Amino acid sequence: MSHFDYQNGVLHAEGVALPAIAEQFGTPTYVYSKAQLLENFDAYANACAGRDALVCYAMKANSNLAVLNLLAQRGAGFDIVSGGELLRVIAAGGDPKKVIFSGVGKSVDEMRLALEHDILCFNVESIPELHRLNDVAGALGKKARVSLRVNPNVDPKTHPYIATGLKASKFGVAFSDALDTYRMAAQLPHLDVAGIDCHIGSQLLDDAPLLEALDRLIELIDALAAEGIHLHHVDVGGGLGIDYGVAGEEAPAPAGDYVTRVFRRVDAWRTERHAGKGIKVIFEPGRSIVGNTGVLLTKVEFIKHGEEKNFCIVDAAMNDMARPALYEAWMAMQPVKQTSAAGAVFDVVGPICESGDWLARDRALPVESGDLLVMKTAGAYGMAMASNYNTRGRAAEVIVDGNQVHLVRRRETPAELFALESVIKD
Repeated sequence: MSHFDYQNGVLHAEGVALPAIAEQFGTPTYVYSKAQLLENFDAYANACAGRDALVCYAMKANSNLAVLNLLAQRGAGFDIVSGGELLRVIAAGGDPKKVIFSGVGKSVDEMRLALEHDILCFNVESIPELHRLNDVAGALGKKARVSLRVNPNVDPKTHPYIATGLKASKFGVAFSDALDTYRMAAQLPHLDVAGIDCHIGSQLLDDAPLLEALDRLIELIDALAAEGIHLHHVDVGGGLGIDYGVAGEEAPAPAGDYVTRVFRRVDAWRTERHAGKGIKVIFEPGRSIVGNTGVLLTKVEFIKHGEEKNFCIVDAAMNDMARPALYEAWMAMQPVKQTSAAGAVFDVVGPICESGDWLARDRALPVESGDLLVMKTAGAYGMAMASNYNTRGRAAEVIVDGNQVHLVRRRETPAELFALESVIKD
């Protein structure tokens, strides 16, 4: 169910009216539903119940400490891509021993930090990274647990910017090179070869490519076992999409159904070829946990009627939500006050000095100056990708829990934006 709905003609987050949030915290503000967040995580966790499995939230989607803390309390692990994200997990009360470290460019300092906190595993993406990690672990007198991120060359049929499993991708080790790379890793003295990993892309509406990628991983697991390299876990990555309300686009399968199909494949493989030997399954969902958890609440500043276009100018901008400008992503816009009127057709744009500063195009919206709008399904890759372009403070973030509203990140002030800068003194 959705925890954002109209009550007496006014859009609410759980039990709180959005105009009350705008009045208290201003706009633009990201508004998250705690109930929706936990429901989304539980869909994965409940499908994993009784299995040797771990759900590692891909925190690049939304790394607010309160979000991380709620998921950590639920038992989540975390998929990180930087040392800073590891420190966020720790600050939020997460367990480093449930952390998977992904990413193509891990620095020596980041590797050292992760080893000192005894993270679960490094997802290694190149041969040079294997050697660097081996050296860093050796210098600390430790062994680093590793899995190789294998590029299975499976087409996820998604936007090219978020397709990560094809041959031309910067991510992962080529499938054809994987066996030799594993053999090399097994010979390095300060590495413990623990698993195999893949992630083929994001916003997948069909889980067939994900299951095809799993089949390719299973091929490699069998080939490695035949050489005496036995893996402890298989990491199927993330990528399951969400419903953005795009016309003609089918909603993705529920997360629980996808997890069940993964276990069905793993169980069939174990029965046929492994005589009951177990292997841990790791999932790395991000968008499908937080995407529909949040909306971006914004106020209409001006209505501008142009010769060819009408513009609804709002106080949110591309620095608050980059997805439309970056990916030409379609995201639904909705008035906070319910009405049956069709309204004029607008491009919804922000105040940034760029033609690319748009949030929605050609939308029929019954709005006037001073009205409130929400951008729906904005919980993923919104605040996490926000910037301070044009010296704009990033939006506030709040979490609604029933009838309570918690400020989990206050709005930045202009002075804070240049507090780290200094002028040259004679």
